[in-house]
Amino acid sequence: MSTHVLTRWEPESQEFWHASGKQVARRNLWLSIPALTLAFSVWMVWSMVVVNLPNVGFKFTTDQLFWLAALPALSGATLRIFYSFLVPIVGGRRWTTISTVSLLIPALGIGIAVQDINTSYPVMLMLALLCGFGGGNFSSSMANISFFYPKSEKGTALGLNAGLGNLGVSIMQFVVPVVIGFGLFGALGGEAQTWIKGDITKTVWLQNAAFVWVPFIVVSAVFSWFGMNDIADAKASFAEQAVIFKRPHNWIMCWLYTGTFGSFIGFSAAFAMLTKTEFPAVDPTALAFLGPLVGALTRPAGGWFADKVGGARVTFWIFILMAAAVWGVIQFLPHAGVGGEFSGFLAMFVVLFALSGIGNGSTFRMIPVIFLTERTQALVAQRGPAGHALAAREAAKESAAALGFAAAIGAYGGFFIPKSFGTSIATTGSVDAALWCFIAFYLSCVVITWWCYSRRNAAMPC
Repeated sequence: MSTHVLTRWEPESQEFWHASGKQVARRNLWLSIPALTLAFSVWMVWSMVVVNLPNVGFKFTTDQLFWLAALPALSGATLRIFYSFLVPIVGGRRWTTISTVSLLIPALGIGIAVQDINTSYPVMLMLALLCGFGGGNFSSSMANISFFYPKSEKGTALGLNAGLGNLGVSIMQFVVPVVIGFGLFGALGGEAQTWIKGDITKTVWLQNAAFVWVPFIVVSAVFSWFGMNDIADAKASFAEQAVIFKRPHNWIMCWLYTGTFGSFIGFSAAFAMLTKTEFPAVDPTALAFLGPLVGALTRPAGGWFADKVGGARVTFWIFILMAAAVWGVIQFLPHAGVGGEFSGFLAMFVVLFALSGIGNGSTFRMIPVIFLTERTQALVAQRGPAGHALAAREAAKESAAALGFAAAIGAYGGFFIPKSFGTSIATTGSVDAALWCFIAFYLSCVVITWWCYSRRNAAMPC
């Protein structure tokens, strides 16, 4: 058997954990994080590319641009459904390497396509869909890391993996405006383009928005292959993992995670275009990175805080505050072309991103706790004390699949939020209708969290 395969892995054993487990788990976590960060950068790169396409000569409508911003989330969410189950089948090390290498396809494709203004819209749509490879990686990455850590540290570990992975969105939105301003790769990177907006004309290399990630993807894939591990006990067929579809808590947590992560990724994809639409005088590329940065940095804090006081309690209050923050966004928007205050609009969105980050961490901490508690209750009742070890193994496999599946469903928010804004503008002339729908959704999450998990005598307190 390969030296990269761990034949014994017992993170709940304190002796094993402190003797060798913790060191191995940390190594896998710190190699997983940069791979996931790059996945998020490639996944959301269209959010910055679309706002530049008209300025370099592409003749796409506003609705077409919103589609390009939304489609990576749609394909990424769909791929997550399949990626959720692949780590126990293929192995964490192998799949991390394969999925990271796959990012080269959209990165190279976009870099080539944007250099020719005659590139057709269907080709652009296909490249937007291929960026979903980056979105799919999240489910497999989180499922993989969940196997490595004991229950007491899952919230923090998953929060770090996801939070620093989510940071790829803000890194991308900060880096892209910089690297498109000069010939980063010289003659190898292609010719410059003329960027025109009103009286402003400048030279840009829009292809660098995609090409810049290529060398980092290659390095990360090499390190993943040689430095990570597969866990022998984590092997499971799709049929063994599919039992989660019979667990009601799996579906409940999908709904809640759509409220937290769906908001984070949806607002990340839509913010630049929304700002350009509502506040035309503001350069959206200069500030687009700020919200995702805050959301990514607060996610580990959400996982840590949930470890301390309980995930359900944190999640309950987060949804109340998110509803209030969206109401605040509405107050600062222009209406019928009158009023509007960008500083207040930006502040409310930053608050919304911060809350979604904390909620991402707290909801993901809830899932393994729920499944471990449920499996322990069932198996100890059947087998007595001997059921504890079996419960831990089954719960690890089920919670890993549930984490990945919830991440898949939650990622659809990255499609529906940009499309909701586009549809709301097309049908009512403003984005208010979409925002009121978001508030109603968050309030439904408040009720569900309270009833199922956070109230006194809840069926599954966590």
